[in-house]
Amino acid sequence: MDGLTISNSDALLERGQTLKEIRNSNIAIPNPKAEATGQTGAKSFADTLKDAVQSVNTAQKEADVKAQQLATGKTHDIADVMITTEKADIALKLMMSVRNKIIEAYQEIMKMQV
Repeated sequence: MDGLTISNSDALLERGQTLKEIRNSNIAIPNPKAEATGQTGAKSFADTLKDAVQSVNTAQKEADVKAQQLATGKTHDIADVMITTEKADIALKLMMSVRNKIIEAYQEIMKMQV
């Protein structure tokens, strides 16, 4: 499947790989949930969305903790705080874009005549 998918976006966020690098690497993107439960089948769409929202939430919480540590003087690594914050921001923007596409698709389906 061409284009940016949830799996590809996870690799983009976690490993910093672009879509071209993912295609060229020929490495299968791991599914930790399936490996942990011993499942080899594909996840449902709802589970995929739930995992994506959870990872965005985790990134936002991590950025918040690092910003609080910087504000209280527990850390002086501004670059790390900014990188974490930007990763969380990009993840949120990607999630909002996916949400908007899902809503648009739903609206198009509702407009179809049966």
